[in-house]
Amino acid sequence: MPLPAAKLPDGATLFKQQCATCHTTNTSDPVRQGPSLYKVVGRHAGAADGFKYSAGFAKADFVWDDAHLDAWLNNPQEVIPGTVMAYRQARPETRALIIAYLKELN
Repeated sequence: MPLPAAKLPDGATLFKQQCATCHTTNTSDPVRQGPSLYKVVGRHAGAADGFKYSAGFAKADFVWDDAHLDAWLNNPQEVIPGTVMAYRQARPETRALIIAYLKELN
């Protein structure tokens, strides 16, 4: 008897597993190692209130959208050299689920 196909977790679960150690999804929790990602989609990069960004973000001149979030999650250093974010997600389907979840927070 064949095993059932594995099902990917939803974006919220993936966020909790892979992102929530450093990021919150609201504005009431204390700032962690990374900024709150509440309403990140459409926000100018490096503009979360109450978070001290690395120097590379001073040169960031873009708004977080699907394409920028996808590139960021794939390779943060390529998007903003000198960033301190070490997380990288090579799987496009996982990135897409996390981004879809972040869009729900707007």
